[in-house]
Amino acid sequence: MRIQKRNRIYELGSLPPFLLVFAGDVERVEHRWNQHGLGGDNLEGLCRDLHPGPVSLLHWSGKGKPWLRIDSKKPCPLDSLWAPYDLFRHSSSVSSVFTDS
Repeated sequence: MRIQKRNRIYELGSLPPFLLVFAGDVERVEHRWNQHGLGGDNLEGLCRDLHPGPVSLLHWSGKGKPWLRIDSKKPCPLDSLWAPYDLFRHSSSVSSVFTDS
């Protein structure tokens, strides 16, 4: 991690530092449980829907992050799934973002 901070040995994503930190002690997660792409594409951060079937991991990969969209008062419908975990906002103010138009 120190080398990455100093020399930038990789460019995209958070997976490489996690793999380094956990030294390969990781388990594969079945693809159908990982809902990736909730941040939309890397150009515009467009809203996306959940894929059909069961989901356990919500992954806001892509440009659109729920904390940024909520703060800018332009949330996607699924950003409400992240809102309860926002430690910097009061839950009533977060829920009002999704009910006000």
